Amino acid sequence: MSTQKLFTNSYATRSAAKAFLVLALSYLLFGLLLGVIGGFQYILPPFLKDQLSFQQTRPLHVYLVITWIFTAAQAGIYYYLPGIANRPLYWQQGIWWHFILQLTVSLFIITSFFLGNFGGREYLEFPPLLGAFILLSWIPFAINFFFTLKPNYKTAPVYIWSWSTGIIFFFITLSESYLWLFDFFRTNIIRDVTVQWKALGSMVGSWNMLVYGTAIYVMEQTSGNNKPARSPLAFFFYFLGLINLMFNWGHHTYIVPAAPWVKNVAYVISMTELLILAHLIIQWRKMMRNGRKNYHLISYRLLSYSDGWIILNLILAITISVPAWNYYTHGTHITVAHAMGTTIGINTMLLFASIFYIIKNEKAEVLEKRKTWIRKGIIITNIALVIFWASLLGSGLVKISGRLNNEAFYIIMQKCQPYFKVFAYSGTLIFIGLFILIFLALKILTAKKEITSAGL
Repeated sequence: MSTQKLFTNSYATRSAAKAFLVLALSYLLFGLLLGVIGGFQYILPPFLKDQLSFQQTRPLHVYLVITWIFTAAQAGIYYYLPGIANRPLYWQQGIWWHFILQLTVSLFIITSFFLGNFGGREYLEFPPLLGAFILLSWIPFAINFFFTLKPNYKTAPVYIWSWSTGIIFFFITLSESYLWLFDFFRTNIIRDVTVQWKALGSMVGSWNMLVYGTAIYVMEQTSGNNKPARSPLAFFFYFLGLINLMFNWGHHTYIVPAAPWVKNVAYVISMTELLILAHLIIQWRKMMRNGRKNYHLISYRLLSYSDGWIILNLILAITISVPAWNYYTHGTHITVAHAMGTTIGINTMLLFASIFYIIKNEKAEVLEKRKTWIRKGIIITNIALVIFWASLLGSGLVKISGRLNNEAFYIIMQKCQPYFKVFAYSGTLIFIGLFILIFLALKILTAKKEITSAGL
């Protein structure tokens, strides 16, 4: 029997978790809108240049999408915690303190970008002081997680390990990302770039841990089988992922004249992803054989699409991790393709699987009536993302070809224009597909009629 059914989640906790879901979906909606605007600014530079320049839309888009990932994962964890721990949330008011702090700091960051007040680094281009408030906002979340669960790691399933790792490493990596404020790092370009990429590369690993842990929990609940999350194989891949979180960042710094051992370690660890890839392909084949009986479930369908994107992006990640190839791909749209495939194809699909699982528990009858449109949104998003992803790869290959042929930059950019147009138009289709999912999720979550779940 699922541990989730042993404890009835309180209305207050569920309401707070749903408030986080609404906030997360709002981040995604506005992040996507800014992404579409940025895409058209790529092919039409004068577009909104005076009102909202590309120098503003890009960091706004990046911040909102990253915050969507963290917030949606946090919402799911808040919702699942009491059922897993079989006790009430440790600090109920802490959720709302977290919500207020996060919403406040987000408004300050967005306002700073609109006013052109920058001051940070990649991913964190807002004034550095606001980074301290982000850390502060996570403290109630960490307290509720560890004090509600009181995890016994000897018997805990792998998703508890993943969530714990994600929370701890977020605090570590966000702190590291501000080391550039100290002269010891800021005055040495090699040290500065290396530490910055180390911090940000590992930060990606921290949110992956939160998202993957959430996905594993949803898979356990939908299948009714808790053995896979406690198997030796699950923990083998968890520790492999942990090693990648801590050291895989090094492939971003191949072009930096840092110590050779850093690059060698990064390359070897990057290649361990081949083990993950091989395992995923095996699991994918099993899933395709057994998929027909579960494909009507929205969460299962989203998980299956994410599995395909994991395979595609792992192939690309392994490719660009080879030093000889990374020399050419670094700084091109091939890297952007990897980032977009991971953010939308993997993380966003997994998080929507969690969101619709929660909605199914809360308002199953309403969800059932909206299934047709939800399926359309999923299909539109994934078809458009394939085109979007391919256009970025095509643009990257054109740039590599231009460099090898010593072509002028403006000639390379002219050759890339057809790909940029496909990129902008397919990005609009992604927005439409995800807008359908966002709109329906928000509409169901904010509806007044409650449908009580027997499990929660």
